[in-house]
Amino acid sequence: MNTFLYGIIDIITELHTYFLSLNDSYEANFTDKELHFLIIGVFGMALVLLIHPLFTILAKHDHVLAITWIYVFTLVILTTFAIEIGQKVTKTGVMDFEDIVFGVWGFLLMFLIFALIRGVIKGIIGLFKSRRDY
Repeated sequence: MNTFLYGIIDIITELHTYFLSLNDSYEANFTDKELHFLIIGVFGMALVLLIHPLFTILAKHDHVLAITWIYVFTLVILTTFAIEIGQKVTKTGVMDFEDIVFGVWGFLLMFLIFALIRGVIKGIIGLFKSRRDY
């Protein structure tokens, strides 16, 4: 887990250094806070421009559950990472990548069970509706 997190930190450090060098090269004189404002703002808007059309298509085709799954899956990933990082920082547990994997697998399995039960119920309701239409 430490290796993974340090790898992410290395990537972020390289990006941070790159953007600082651009700032210096073009003598833009943005402060660190202003660079965070601009870069995270642009990154966030790029995600909106990529994800919004996908969610629009899913919503038009009545796949709202897929949108819900994507959103919740993202929150599960973030939450499990936050828990493990919190354990490392506060020394209240052991930071372990396998904990993240098992937590995510738990969500995936439980969602699969939910989706199967939901599908069966919708199928039964559909059968009763089609019989009633005759």
